Amino acid sequence: MAWNSFATPLIGKAVRAASRLAHGGGSAFPGKIVERIDPQFLARTLQQLPLGVVLVSGTNGKTTTTRMVASMLESLGLKVFTNPTGSNFTRGVVSSLLAEVSLGGKLDADIAVLELDEAYAVHFVKQVQPDYCLLLNVMRDQLDRFGEIDNTARLLSKAAEATTGTVVLNREDPRIARLADVAHTEDGVEVRYFGLDGSLRSFFPSDDDMRTTVDTASSADTASSEPAESSANIEIDDAAAIAKTGENAEKSGDAAIAEQLPADVTLLAVGDHRASFGIDGETYETGVRLEGVYNLYNAAAALAVVRAVVADAQAMFLPFEQNVTDELLRQVGISQRMIDFAHSTTQAMIDAAAEVTPAFGRGEVIDVNGSPVELLLVKNPMGFRLSLASFTPEGCDTMIAINDEYADGRDMSWLWDVDFSSLRDTGVAMVSGVRAWDMALRLEYDQVPVNSVNTELEEAVSTFVNANPGAPKHIYCTYTAMLKTRAALGKIAEVADAGVGK
Repeated sequence: MAWNSFATPLIGKAVRAASRLAHGGGSAFPGKIVERIDPQFLARTLQQLPLGVVLVSGTNGKTTTTRMVASMLESLGLKVFTNPTGSNFTRGVVSSLLAEVSLGGKLDADIAVLELDEAYAVHFVKQVQPDYCLLLNVMRDQLDRFGEIDNTARLLSKAAEATTGTVVLNREDPRIARLADVAHTEDGVEVRYFGLDGSLRSFFPSDDDMRTTVDTASSADTASSEPAESSANIEIDDAAAIAKTGENAEKSGDAAIAEQLPADVTLLAVGDHRASFGIDGETYETGVRLEGVYNLYNAAAALAVVRAVVADAQAMFLPFEQNVTDELLRQVGISQRMIDFAHSTTQAMIDAAAEVTPAFGRGEVIDVNGSPVELLLVKNPMGFRLSLASFTPEGCDTMIAINDEYADGRDMSWLWDVDFSSLRDTGVAMVSGVRAWDMALRLEYDQVPVNSVNTELEEAVSTFVNANPGAPKHIYCTYTAMLKTRAALGKIAEVADAGVGK
């Protein structure tokens, strides 16, 4: 331990308070300072947790899935520490800890659920070995940072290799599924999978299944002429737009291999705010509050990791349930809520999943003068395609805001892998952000009318949301554009505190 470690919480809290006063945020800066003065603070603080650490990483869905897992565990009775801001570097986790620890360094929680950037997960596991690791997918994203997707998979393999308890993997993503090979199963590490019913695989293609824009555009007429509903029970309005990315693909060798892997949780069918899951041979159907069909698959991932935590809690705590006094439980650090949590049923987990609300900026709806404004984070081809398919443009005004700051990735060439033809009939009312003109050019190539282009994002947001009062509005935005859009909306409407800087 650093000689000054006793003072770390006080120093960190002071830096955080000063940063918030000076900049109105400061979600990562205090963590950067603490990492320098006390490099062991992160590991020392998280080691206090009786149920350990859940690490969530992957290209798409990290923030929402982290929120799902944390919310579900809280609904089932645990005290959960998490980093809710999407500040997913190690310094962001440290900053979140500073908001929660006492001056004595005590963290009042049973378990931590942490979202980590694909690259920074490598740095994190050098300091903290996670008890659980949930790896979602590998897609082309921020090529300037990560390079090609095989390199991203190698980064995520370090997290799987460092995990001491359970590794939960996406059965349908071949690069993720293969990471079972690096888990230390010989030392008792368990590997679990979440997966899709075969009828749904074409609706959730892997990166290798992606079609180019020309390919999808040429098949659009065929796709739209066929029934959207299938054995997958798709009920969303634009299901065909998702299906067309993989509808003509024959079953690949990877898909055949995936079918042989036992999924702990299987997404069986999806509908409008509804989903069916297969667990232990039973089917569980539930409504959900989350937006977007892609989040229903994230819910399967969250259920799989929560089931792993419950299974370990049963082994750890239920033996203490009989003939043990409350005083003894306190002495060994076991609370009644942990024992109650260990009794969680599958139905209770499903019910908890049904109540999770969208993470900030990921399907979040903000009311602006009677108009519901929905923020939709997009940061790679598949995420943008699935968002366009999940949120029908008819009857809504559409805005797209594209930035190319470091957190977004500098390389915006991925926009050319997105099919925007679904916006032809309605057009796009506003395009903004640093790369607004690049986005406008991309839309022109797909023959999508654009009403206005304004690189000044705050001004563009105000113009867009105040036009056509009462009409629902969609804003598709990259990460930093989403943060700035929320800030702009916060000046004219009630916007929930996302926890940034807390």
